[in-house]
Amino acid sequence: MRVSVSWLREYVDLPADLPTGDLEQALVDLGIEVESMVDLRETVTGPLVVGEVLEIEELTGFKKPIRFCRVDVGAANGTGEPQEIVCGARNFAPGDRVVVILPGGVLPGDFRIGARKTYGRNSHGMICSAKELGLGDDHSGIIVLPADTTAKPGDDARPVVGLDDVVVELEITPDRGYALSLRGLARELAHALAVEFRDPGLVAAPGGTAEPAYPVEVRDTVGCDRFSARLVRGVDPTAPTPGWMARRLTVAGIRSISLPVDITNYVMLELGQPMHAFDADRISGPLVVRRAEPGEKLTTLDGVKRTLAAEDMVICDDTGPISLAAVMGGETSEVVASTTDVLFEAAHWDPAMVGRTARRHKLFSEAAKRWERGVDPALSLVALERAVRLLTEHAGGTVADEILDLDHVRPRTPVVLPADLPSRRVGVGYSPQRVVELLELVGCTVTRGADRLGEDPGEVGVPAGTGDVLTVTPPTWRPDLTDPADLVEEVVRLDGYDRVPSVLPTAPAGRGLTWQQQRRRAVARSLAERGYVEVLAHPFVAAGLADQLGLPADDPRRPAVRVANPLSEEEPLLRTTLLGPLLGIAKRNIGRGLRDVAIYEIGAVFHPRAGVGAPPAMGVDRRPTDAEFAAADAVVPDQPRHVAAVLAGELEPAGWWGAGRAAGWADAVEAARTVLAAAGIPADRVTVRSAEHAPWHPGRCAELLVDDAVVGYAGELHPTVVATLELPRRTSAMELNLDAVPAAPTVTGPAISTFPPALIDVALVVDESVPAAEVQRALTEGAGDLLEAVRLFDVYASDQLGAGRKSLAYKLTFRAPDRTLTVEEAVAARDAAVAEAARRVDATLRGA
Repeated sequence: MRVSVSWLREYVDLPADLPTGDLEQALVDLGIEVESMVDLRETVTGPLVVGEVLEIEELTGFKKPIRFCRVDVGAANGTGEPQEIVCGARNFAPGDRVVVILPGGVLPGDFRIGARKTYGRNSHGMICSAKELGLGDDHSGIIVLPADTTAKPGDDARPVVGLDDVVVELEITPDRGYALSLRGLARELAHALAVEFRDPGLVAAPGGTAEPAYPVEVRDTVGCDRFSARLVRGVDPTAPTPGWMARRLTVAGIRSISLPVDITNYVMLELGQPMHAFDADRISGPLVVRRAEPGEKLTTLDGVKRTLAAEDMVICDDTGPISLAAVMGGETSEVVASTTDVLFEAAHWDPAMVGRTARRHKLFSEAAKRWERGVDPALSLVALERAVRLLTEHAGGTVADEILDLDHVRPRTPVVLPADLPSRRVGVGYSPQRVVELLELVGCTVTRGADRLGEDPGEVGVPAGTGDVLTVTPPTWRPDLTDPADLVEEVVRLDGYDRVPSVLPTAPAGRGLTWQQQRRRAVARSLAERGYVEVLAHPFVAAGLADQLGLPADDPRRPAVRVANPLSEEEPLLRTTLLGPLLGIAKRNIGRGLRDVAIYEIGAVFHPRAGVGAPPAMGVDRRPTDAEFAAADAVVPDQPRHVAAVLAGELEPAGWWGAGRAAGWADAVEAARTVLAAAGIPADRVTVRSAEHAPWHPGRCAELLVDDAVVGYAGELHPTVVATLELPRRTSAMELNLDAVPAAPTVTGPAISTFPPALIDVALVVDESVPAAEVQRALTEGAGDLLEAVRLFDVYASDQLGAGRKSLAYKLTFRAPDRTLTVEEAVAARDAAVAEAARRVDATLRGA
């Protein structure tokens, strides 16, 4: 939010000599983040003057319209002669007064102005737009001063356009919606600087009448619990927005449109109450406030035709929806150049509904920004009174006596606060009187005493014997104050965060990392050492991901937990596999030119528990009971921790040293083996066998087992999945359930033999369907204790071996711990290994 200090001074008595640094510090101490604080007098240097356009000559023959202007700048140019300026804007005419910067001036961004020849004419200076002066983002045309301006040609333009002010840009946190207004900021500064505050929300405003200003029916009092309206007839449609109002809107970053619309924006900035102005003559029949029918259409003020959802709130007339409530009005009822009867609407909408509607339609308007943070429901009549007075003052017209006010607002629920809770929570001694004083400063109504609560302290969650108990009713403009913890935060904030001591608690003695934490670190390190890059993906996925991965209808990864308030409606589910988000990251990197990808992630997946209901409601005023913990835990989805990796492109790059090697299914399997090895699982407990499991290729998918329990899969992705996700051919992946991998066994130190090994190679012919790991397991178990290592070094197939047969060559290493093996001992061990392979997988020695 951008606001000028001069506007703030209308509501709070800031010291005249207050340095900008002190003002910034006061806001920061209140918990309000200051993005920037700019003294506009220093942003534009040199001669910036008011000019009056005398003549305009249209230049032709160029790609865009160009105008050659003669502008009266008085004696500012030293000669009194009209200034010749070339300008491309078209929103001004002879007789208009504009803002001119003469040669020698410097605009924001160190843009220096001089005399130069352009488009065949000499241009001495520039006619400025709001964006060029740093007053806003509007660059559609230059600034045309209001007709009522008293500034003469040659006068300094800085006071005229607001460049003699200080502008503060603030980042308002979501819990402080009241600070998105001059009213809220002025109140905060009055607290911080101990100066007087004049609340514009406390002005007298007439209440609703028996006869409404316009017939309105509210069918959903949850989505809209207050709807107020007033009508002004006979407005002058040509009345311009006063200059002071236009300047303040421009500084705030809001474009001036027309007087009625500008008034609604001005009141929104001043009071924090978003409003809407309807052309009463363009409304057909009574208004109805309701939820939208799914599929209804509405063309909003930005010209976009939108399809509405059932949760959206709309304002309708006899023709259907004419406004997307609390977000943006519709084209059919907007104020136009001929509007003479204006219907002002000020309502109070459900913040959750507005937030979801704004995100669904990607319409983050200034009104929606305030509604989703919370607006004071007591402001509607005050805002209407302010709006109709401004309109009649500057455009004439007659205010109708009828006032509509449909009020279904529920009173605030009091919060029970032990008077000593701030002291106990923060470690600063706040007396009960000080707590009451600070809460009343916020606007709360506070009553002291424990008599009413003493009979049943458990009803309000306050243990007996706590002493003074405060019953606090928050003000209407603070919807964020709902629990004792919120009130404690207000006490600390207003008393000063700097008073809270920085005391580090004594750390209890720890036991180091758990074995699960050690394993996760070891897995991450092992993959990183092999060239994989760790990524952290969002756990949210689209509803159609299961179809894209080709998961069967009965796959346990299909049911997913839906987030109640998703960041994006396109990704409302929690992932049940790491592969979806991980493949999305791979696709994005490949699309940006990174052709060789090897990435991994370690994270949780989420599986819903069958037959569970909604979680129990728990407050923050006390610790939940064991029963509440158990009930909440029963709803929480299972969250096993997985590890997954994706490979695409070349694993070994080509270069002058030779050809590269593309990543394939075997590399994915090896990555899975690497994970299990890092987890401390001995190789003889790991089994790798072929399997069919989506989204992997049926013929290039490996199933990994530890002690005969499946822990994951690896291999090449199915071609259909690769095509659907627009990934390179042969993209491979692996995913293991780390929680399913058992703890590593206790490892005893190996005995190192100093005797030489016996190396024997064997080539076994087996059926092509037999996994190499199964053959290796048979060799290991058959060879006995003398076998030190076994390694597959060659796979061969030919017609000589026979159809459907393959040759697997293994290097066997034999060694005894206490002697040098004889040839006979080594050959006997080899023969025993081959015999076991022959028995289990029907293997034969090649060439035998």
